[in-house]
Formats: sequence, structure tokens, C-alpha cells
Amino acid sequence: MSANTIRKAKKLVESGGVSKIDDDLFQIKSSSDPDKSYFVTSDTCECPGFKNFYKFHHGKGLKANCSHLEAIRIFKKENS
Repeated sequence: MSANTIRKAKKLVESGGVSKIDDDLFQIKSSSDPDKSYFVTSDTCECPGFKNFYKFHHGKGLKANCSHLEAIRIFKKENS
């Protein structure tokens, strides 16, 4: 995972961009468009970066990830 993804995730958490809706459902603001947000669970996100992950990284054995999924991990760690 890139350092940029982690940096964006930390910024989302620090700026209050993560809202817990249910045990495994979060609404997270877009880091590029302040008017957008995405519904995210612990392993899926509806953002374009997550949807296109396999198109850009196919065949490398990586699990799809995005700054929103990483933001949930950070948020959960800080709030447990």
C-alpha cells in the first residue's frame, strides 16, 4: 500500500471525515471532492479507486484497497 494512501486515510480520520453508521458500515468523505462521500464496510468501498483497483493491479496478488478502507482501520484502532 502506498504512503500516499495512508497519508490520505490519516487526514480523513483527523478531519472528522469518518462517520460510523453501524457495526460494519461507515460513511467516509471523498478526499478529492468535499461534496461526495462513500459508504464503506471493512472490505469494500464504492469509490472509483477501489472499483478500479484490480484493473490497475491485476495479477499481483494484492487485495483491493483504498484510502477509505485504510481510514476505517485507523478509526477503529483509535476508537477501540
